[in-house]
Amino acid sequence: MKKLFISVAALLLTVCTFAQTSGITGDCTWQLTGTGSNLTLTITGTGEMANYYGYGDVPWSSSQTIIKTLVISEGVTSIGSGAFAWCSGLTSVTIPNSVTSIGSAAFYDCSGLTSVTIPNSVTSIGNDAFAWCSGLTSVTIPNSVTSIGGGAFSYCSGLTSVTIPNSVTSIGSFAFYGCSGLTSVTIPNSVTSIEEWAF
Repeated sequence: MKKLFISVAALLLTVCTFAQTSGITGDCTWQLTGTGSNLTLTITGTGEMANYYGYGDVPWSSSQTIIKTLVISEGVTSIGSGAFAWCSGLTSVTIPNSVTSIGSAAFYDCSGLTSVTIPNSVTSIGNDAFAWCSGLTSVTIPNSVTSIGGGAFSYCSGLTSVTIPNSVTSIGSFAFYGCSGLTSVTIPNSVTSIEEWAF
């Protein structure tokens, strides 16, 4: 009888987890809308998102691989570490001008992303932020960015060219490592340090 009770409790917990479509992330709230594999994840609020540190750690983990569109509303000031890692179905991202930092591994292994426009408000791109985004063909890095973290765009094999703005002073180790499609890189005079294996 005890085993049966534990099994039923575990089943109910699983159902509740899979049914969750909204909640809190740091100072912000999140909501999933849509059906099937055409889901939209919307982050709203004023302030920072929470940081996450492993596969399945995010509150929307049950839908992680079938989220197609991500909308981050004006007012959100940071994209948390690991927040959208392994969202392999993600094809579209809207980042508002209120965001000042993109956390480590924020979009790690989002292989469906083809392009990202980072707004002029962002000053730092964290370690491994877009690592293994193999479908990424173009990235616009604004003049506000001063540091590109280690491994930030590593193994983005679809990238063909990168123009780094005059605001950047340092490029972290392995930042563009494994970008096998890269044929053109423009680095400004403002860069004073390029760490090991950056390219």
